[in-house]
Amino acid sequence: MSTPSQDDPQAPPAAPARHLRDPRSGRRYPLDPLRWRGDDGTPLLVSPARAPGPADIVTADRSLWRYRAALPPLPPVSLGEGCTPLLPRTWGGVEVGFKLEWFNPSGSFKDRGSSVMISALAAQGVDQVLEDSSGNGGSSVAAYCAAAGVGATILVPAHTSPAKTLQATAYGARVTPVDGDRDATAAAALRRAEQTVYASHNWHPYFLEGTKTLAYEIWEDLGFRAPDAVVTVAGAGSTVLGCDLGFGELLAAGRIAALPRLLVAQPANCAPLHAAFHAGADAGADAETGADAGQGAPGAGRWRPTLAEGTAIKEPVRLPEVLAAVRRSGGTTAAVPEEDIASALRRLAATGLYAEPTSATAAAAVELFAARGELPPGGTTVVILTGSALKAPTATAQIIEGTP
Repeated sequence: MSTPSQDDPQAPPAAPARHLRDPRSGRRYPLDPLRWRGDDGTPLLVSPARAPGPADIVTADRSLWRYRAALPPLPPVSLGEGCTPLLPRTWGGVEVGFKLEWFNPSGSFKDRGSSVMISALAAQGVDQVLEDSSGNGGSSVAAYCAAAGVGATILVPAHTSPAKTLQATAYGARVTPVDGDRDATAAAALRRAEQTVYASHNWHPYFLEGTKTLAYEIWEDLGFRAPDAVVTVAGAGSTVLGCDLGFGELLAAGRIAALPRLLVAQPANCAPLHAAFHAGADAGADAETGADAGQGAPGAGRWRPTLAEGTAIKEPVRLPEVLAAVRRSGGTTAAVPEEDIASALRRLAATGLYAEPTSATAAAAVELFAARGELPPGGTTVVILTGSALKAPTATAQIIEGTP
């Protein structure tokens, strides 16, 4: 039997050639795992892949690499990430599916991105990387570096949960505390990135290639259909962008009829995305224009500490792209007060779900969105719970044992 030629009308269309792209300028770069930003300093994305159909999923592979048809061709560095449960529950009178991302190997959704990013870097022969993190990203990168035999230095804010720094240290990473907040840690990493390979979960385009598998997995969980809405929390916004990329590829391939609405929660104490969204901005809103009356979000110049430490990012690197993703989906945002985050954590725990405060922010937002009419009855809603409370014992104890 002859092989179909490129001109054979029966042959499937060739997969699109992939490249790195700057979503702000449109500039293209060759695929290169060592490139983590554009020449002008802007963050990059990998160009869209063709979404696989159900028959293309490698069902024998119990990891995100079951969707390898939509991933860069790489020798996988895998710890069995992905394939997390989707648990049906009634929450605040709304029927939801809780996507339990703490079932990933290091205890958070970050393992999806780390698996693909470290696979790409290891395939290039990289033997040392630098990462900066408020905790979950650093412990995840450390885990996959250990699996790949790659050395890792993780910069963390000095106040990071000891459970997260201990985890990264246990994997063999060198953990370096940085005085100041999360943004100060990112700035320190950028200064060092000129001399080493920067494996940043906020900057590296291959990280989002892993995160987008969350969308593919929800699609598969629901019998190869999209939900009506996805509720998630955002700090840097990688879950938002991952869902935008994955569901966008499914839509372009005709696998789903419409994008799910992305309903994005941030703690009111640190809500730059929420402030910019409701100010109608394309980038960060300042202290004067960023406040959203009626939503409880202070302006960017007055952000305060929050129980949800994983979201305490005042200036997200990809803020314009996250805003565009929310708007493209017809979604919206909410700012969640600290007392609502604490209450949601206690209520989740009372049902057997031990979510860290960052995750509980998404659960708390369900009722805010429902009260605003964003979650009409009868729809399919997925709520992403990003990490386990085992990762944040100090903040969790503060909530369980008293009022924050």
